[in-house]
Amino acid sequence: MILSVKIENMATVESAEAGFSQGLNVLTGETGAGKSVVAGAIAFAAGAKAGKSIVRDGAKEARVEAVFELRGAAAERVRSVLDGAGVSTGCDDGESDAGIRNGFLRMAVVRTVGSSGGGRAWINNTPATVQTLAKIGAMLVDVHGAGANGLVKDESFRRRAIDACGDVPAGSYKAAWSRLSSIRAEISGLEADGRTDDEIDMLRYQTAELEEAAPGPADDDIGIRQAAAAHVGEALQRAQAATEALGGDRGAAEILAGLAPDFAFLAKVFPDAGKWEQETNAAILSLQELSRSIADAAASLDCEEEDAEALDRRLSCIERLKRKYLRGSEGGVGGAGTRLAALLESKKARLSELEGRGEKLERLRREEKAAFEEVRREGAALTRRRVKAASAFSAAVTRELRDLGFMQASFDAVVEPRDPGPDGCDAVRCLFAPNPGEGARELSDIASSGETARVMLAVKRILSSHDGAETVVFDEIDANVGGETGRAVGAKLKAAAEGRQVVAITHLPQTAAFADRHLKVSKSVRGGRTRTSVAEVRGEERVRELARMLGGVEGGAAWRHAEELIYGKNEKNS
Repeated sequence: MILSVKIENMATVESAEAGFSQGLNVLTGETGAGKSVVAGAIAFAAGAKAGKSIVRDGAKEARVEAVFELRGAAAERVRSVLDGAGVSTGCDDGESDAGIRNGFLRMAVVRTVGSSGGGRAWINNTPATVQTLAKIGAMLVDVHGAGANGLVKDESFRRRAIDACGDVPAGSYKAAWSRLSSIRAEISGLEADGRTDDEIDMLRYQTAELEEAAPGPADDDIGIRQAAAAHVGEALQRAQAATEALGGDRGAAEILAGLAPDFAFLAKVFPDAGKWEQETNAAILSLQELSRSIADAAASLDCEEEDAEALDRRLSCIERLKRKYLRGSEGGVGGAGTRLAALLESKKARLSELEGRGEKLERLRREEKAAFEEVRREGAALTRRRVKAASAFSAAVTRELRDLGFMQASFDAVVEPRDPGPDGCDAVRCLFAPNPGEGARELSDIASSGETARVMLAVKRILSSHDGAETVVFDEIDANVGGETGRAVGAKLKAAAEGRQVVAITHLPQTAAFADRHLKVSKSVRGGRTRTSVAEVRGEERVRELARMLGGVEGGAAWRHAEELIYGKNEKNS
């Protein structure tokens, strides 16, 4: 359950705090005081979507702090999600991990949103994503906000309600539908390719051309080899001349070697002559080494004239294929031969895939037929379970509605066959007859807003024992009802709060009279700005608040009526 919420700069609220307890918590106050902002803040703390529009005018950001306390299986489920997300489950009050494992978790949530958009969230002082917050939020709070009464007119909600109340397992059907959808998507992808035949013809021509050329890594340096072969004769002549000039009988090395006697004589006159001789000897060695290197390179040029012609033809072939098939980085990395070889393999693979298209389509259509039959079988089984659950659901809602003032009303959830879809092979209609003598018709066609609200309360009352949320928040679910019906709604909310927590925002004193904890939301103007406060009212303060809601003043009939609602009718219904 939620223990407290602190709101800063959210909508019309500058700063407000509210504390909650087990049982029925009721919030009342003047219109525009900020009651719905409190419900919105609880939803925001539980991961509901919200944009920068919720930030109070002139503020940099809206901030909500909420403290939740969970026990038993709910604590374990939330802790498992937080552990998986890497979020701390340590408690602010020093509660140990062992204590959490024993079934207790107190969790502090902080969430902000800036005036320029974007926001942040923390759980127990650890940064958390909004996705994580929303995931655990569904286990923490079920916020039934303004406009949510219309959910009872939504078929998907009605189907979920029946499945939840009847514990109807839909997993097998959803798995069968997923398989069928996957097969159909694959078929559509193959059938959508209208250029397949043309592409096959083109690929056959291209692969034949590339296979005939058989490019490979040996062609990567074909240009260098061709250039060398084209000039091999002249290159050998020039290499031989260079070898002779550097290290031949009358080459540079020989001439320098002949200077040895001169250096011996010069040493008598010049002290540096010995150094000159050493440097000359080093030069001789370098020239001899250079001569040998040129000779070795020349020896490797062993191409014959016919080899040069073959290299010319090969280079021409590779260059033509390169211009035709390789644009930019197409074919991968490496030289032209390597890239052309890789491109050939990819085209062969694509050709094989397309040539097997007909066979693949035939196989997929057989699989589709089998998958559709499985969907039909699973759907029929699911529909049978839903029909049985819908009967029990209808009876339960009818009983709840009679407690809410529809003494002779009837409610019937009807499961009818339809074409298979993601949720089954059936549709759910809600037929409602609020008054005797009137035939049952679609709820959406005949129900007033007040009638819809009571139907929704009846449904939520039934769902309360099936859903996983620890706290249910009702934002004016009793709108457009009053009098005896208002007391009936209050009694239902009180019953829904047995063993759990309900937070109800109401304008009805008949509903507020059933509260276990009554919070009054007030507004005042200070410094030209509206301020909101939330405080628990007890004793005379609570009577005064109900008298205000009844439209009276202190000491009058409204005061006495308020006392009767709290101390008379409430005791009677508690």
